[in-house]
Amino acid sequence: MSNTYGTLFKISTFGESHGKGIGVVIDGCPAGLPVDEDFIQQELGRRKPGQSKITTQRQESDTFQILSGVFEGKTTGTSLAIYIPNEDQRSKDYSHIADKFRPSHADYTYHAKYGVRDYRGGGRSSARETAARVAAGAVAKLFLKHKGIDVQAYVSQVGDLRLEKPYESLDFSQTEATPVRCPDLETAERMIDLIDHIRKDRDTIGGVVSAVITGVPAGVGEPVFDKLHAELGKAMLSINAVKGFEYGSGFDGVTLRGSQHNDEIYNDGRAIRTKTNHSGGVQGGISNGEDIYFRVAFKPVATIMQDQDSVNEAGETVTVSGKGRHDPCVVPRAVPIVEAMAALVITDMYLRNVTTKLE
Repeated sequence: MSNTYGTLFKISTFGESHGKGIGVVIDGCPAGLPVDEDFIQQELGRRKPGQSKITTQRQESDTFQILSGVFEGKTTGTSLAIYIPNEDQRSKDYSHIADKFRPSHADYTYHAKYGVRDYRGGGRSSARETAARVAAGAVAKLFLKHKGIDVQAYVSQVGDLRLEKPYESLDFSQTEATPVRCPDLETAERMIDLIDHIRKDRDTIGGVVSAVITGVPAGVGEPVFDKLHAELGKAMLSINAVKGFEYGSGFDGVTLRGSQHNDEIYNDGRAIRTKTNHSGGVQGGISNGEDIYFRVAFKPVATIMQDQDSVNEAGETVTVSGKGRHDPCVVPRAVPIVEAMAALVITDMYLRNVTTKLE
């Protein structure tokens, strides 16, 4: 099982949904980086369950412990280990599916691959694992802040309710103003009503998280297999429930002609710029200095509070009943996860870029 991501700034996560805890080991973090523990806790708080009526009611404080790699408030350059204890497991909520495969979960595929699975909340396949990524992403964000690079994500779509405004017109300071994390407050209220309606129907719904990365200088990325947008796509597709990734003009770009889609280049007196940004800040797999923006599609949460047909480990037809505490829509809590994975990608790519030319 691959539990590691990154080349120079590398993370390895561990733990299960209903185990003693989860955590992450970060290798390659430069020494001397001030570690703001309050900021790390704030980021974990944005992802944690039990935030509102439109999220799961599992109660986890996600209070973390730094086990190594920090001395007198700064990184030492050695492995940085962060541990997050689990506090509110209800393993009995999953006893009814001990030998049953839940539709659209990883139950059957994990069983097919390993011959054994932790049915308590999905074990390692649970989105609980992403808390470790958010902790690591917070450290990456602290590094990027010193480089003038910022990562912002927000909910841009729930079901067929889509925020049509371009990201340039949005006030990202409003993203945290509502539990759905949409910076357009009018649209946010409609999204909340929709999610609450779906919850009362004992069902779930999907959505889209959009992200914008600003301040990345031109020249970050790799030209062939590790293209910057490919690494971003891989990182986003590794997040639970993600079904799609597009950057720049994405799939809508196919409707344009080349004469419309090409980003004309000019010199503004300080830097080489493009008049438009259909490329999404990446050309040839390498950043061009413009904003990097992308969209991540999340499916409806697979656990629904309704009976569904399935089979058990013996291949017999069974009924799976929805129980436990689950999100009716995952996208509000996915916002900090998307930001964390983007920050990890950019940090790793930035450090890889340092060695490519003599300064």
